[in-house]
Amino acid sequence: MSFNDDVQLDPSQVQDRRGMGRGAKIGGGIGGGLILLIAALLGVNPQLLEGLAGAGQDPQNQGTAPACSTGADADARLDCRITGTVNSLNAFWPAYLQEYNVQYPQPETVIFSQATNTGCGAATSEVGPFYCPADTTAYFDPGFFQELVDRFGSSGGPLAQEYVVAHEFGHHIQNVLGTLDRAQQDPQGPESGAVRVELQADCYAGLWARHATTQQDPNTGRPFLEPLTDQDLSDALSAASAVGDDRIQQAATGRVTPEAWTHGSSEQRQKWFYQGYQTGDINECDTFAVATP
Repeated sequence: MSFNDDVQLDPSQVQDRRGMGRGAKIGGGIGGGLILLIAALLGVNPQLLEGLAGAGQDPQNQGTAPACSTGADADARLDCRITGTVNSLNAFWPAYLQEYNVQYPQPETVIFSQATNTGCGAATSEVGPFYCPADTTAYFDPGFFQELVDRFGSSGGPLAQEYVVAHEFGHHIQNVLGTLDRAQQDPQGPESGAVRVELQADCYAGLWARHATTQQDPNTGRPFLEPLTDQDLSDALSAASAVGDDRIQQAATGRVTPEAWTHGSSEQRQKWFYQGYQTGDINECDTFAVATP
């Protein structure tokens, strides 16, 4: 989805750590990156970071995302699109959750390159975008979005990128509602808690997409995003499909092993994103209430 040109962005909601990365590099080359992406892509898996806590844990300087002030900037620059999507999510979720008498503590968001320190330990770009519950922060390396296209065949359209950001914020909502830890209690398999957590985050991303075109910028009173087009929806579903466990396993190893799934198949990820988008109802995102997600 494209942003309305004149909406005002709030870059203070995003920390920019690019060029300040630290920490030991996890893995190396395309093979190591793929292995980690299979396990961590678009999700939270603190086990990936075990052994790295304490590596490069000195305080980091940080600033806000530069030159991101309007919706036109969000359409022109990826870092500004991340910032604009964060602004939209931080405007949408408090009002939506208030209907259920749930308070929304605003998460932190970090843009980084190569490596950064987190509350879950030192992380590098190979883990993909992730949410760390220990510091309630979502982390994004903008370089990942090209990887999503080049390695996994996703569309590079705006909603494909915004879906990634909205998915990580979905994990924050799960953290607020108390469902996030179910991923660690039942970590693998096609019907595991881990898969259900990831699919629910996809559903929450779709729910945001349903409402994002009417969620107003508090400064201008205009919606952050322009009306959704068929191409926008196709872009988001393309991204959801690209990060299905079956598709990633096939690309990495030439075979599909459902018992090792942690995020769900391409079909499941598309299904639950669309469920959230079609219904716009958080009650319809209960992936734990169905026998087969």
